[in-house]
Amino acid sequence: MPHINYNHFTLGIEEEYMVVDPDTRELKSHEQKIVNEGHKIIKDKVKAEMHQAVVEVGTDICKNIEEAQRDVTTLRTVISQIAEANGFRMGASGTHPFSPWESQLITDHVRYNQIVNELQEAARSNLIFGLHVHVGMEDRKMAIHIANSARYFLPHVYALSTNSPFWEGRFTGYKSYRTKVFDKFPRTGIPDFFESIEAYDNYVNLLIKTNCIDNAKKIWWDLRVHPFFNTVEFRICDVPMTINETIAIAALFQAICAKLYKLRLQNLNFIIYQRALVNENKWRASRYGIDGSLIDFGKETEVNTRVLIYELLDFVDDVVDELGSRYAVEYVRKMLDHGTGADRQIEVYNHRQNFNDVVDYIHSQFLAV
Repeated sequence: MPHINYNHFTLGIEEEYMVVDPDTRELKSHEQKIVNEGHKIIKDKVKAEMHQAVVEVGTDICKNIEEAQRDVTTLRTVISQIAEANGFRMGASGTHPFSPWESQLITDHVRYNQIVNELQEAARSNLIFGLHVHVGMEDRKMAIHIANSARYFLPHVYALSTNSPFWEGRFTGYKSYRTKVFDKFPRTGIPDFFESIEAYDNYVNLLIKTNCIDNAKKIWWDLRVHPFFNTVEFRICDVPMTINETIAIAALFQAICAKLYKLRLQNLNFIIYQRALVNENKWRASRYGIDGSLIDFGKETEVNTRVLIYELLDFVDDVVDELGSRYAVEYVRKMLDHGTGADRQIEVYNHRQNFNDVVDYIHSQFLAV
């Protein structure tokens, strides 16, 4: 067995946060104050998003999960301090429990104006908050191989991240309603299998040539080989409520990539399943989170989602020490015990049927450890 170099599995984490009015608990435009102040401290790690009540942050390229944890903690802390100083509060949830999208202001920027002009109400109503995790790859050939195989595990990790049960003041019945909102966009969801990186590039080039898109960043799949960096980018998850949850999910994605890489070097491969089958599991994850069952395609039977997530932890167990991420991946067990962000939001709501309580709780967890 050749020695495996795990150093190229670097991490980059992007999170989208909500800006909240402390009195009304509604989403509130920060008029780019948070971004402008943030630039002075954390430079270009903070940026505006399409809706003015959203702030996006991104870490540096982190060589391991510990670095990523430090970076995410710093970003949340700095953004929170700037927000408080300017009379706002921050929170991390896949959707706001009750603020209507119709009253939210759009950021005046060429790119966003273009998207709104093309996608119309689908874009204006896209008031959602996600987590993107980039995992570094040695080259794009390996990236497409790993992306093809990693698709199977997307619903498992997504179930853990579910954190958007409410939409416009209604309990939706979903643990993650965020993806239902995003599904209105074109080029979303579970990607197809691609034979090679050339086949993927040909697909992208055809879309550009035929004016479907002007650049590859308008492919918004749940997982993509990044158009400009040597990374596989996981985009399926709701933004988690807490730092520890974000780090556990990032570590799990990194471990999945490392394990698939290790199998590849041993001339082994994980079974590639059809997009249509993986989609069945994605739907179940969005509806039930970790409380339902997913399909085990190998056994052709339903299996309790928690059981499958424990099996996933076993699957990656032989790479987490090499990655230095055991402590972060082990936190997944606590998430299975405590419930997801969605489970906890529902619990808070059920106590008094008060959405303000839910917003306050989300805010209270933003820097919780």
